[in-house]
Amino acid sequence: MRFLGNKNIKNTLIYVQLEEAIYNKEAEVYISKAASTVEEVCKFVAAGFEYVCDVDEVKIFRKRA
Repeated sequence: MRFLGNKNIKNTLIYVQLEEAIYNKEAEVYISKAASTVEEVCKFVAAGFEYVCDVDEVKIFRKRA
């Protein structure tokens, strides 16, 4: 509620219900990619991938399938 800046919990619940309806947690499937160069990072970001973490100096990205 505070993160979204809502003063009323009912407004926050609307967003939570929308999120649950759109992104069913049980059915989530991701495409994962690894980038080791700036060019690869730019390519993945432009394609809609989101950054997840670094593993051994490689950046991991994902996007919903």
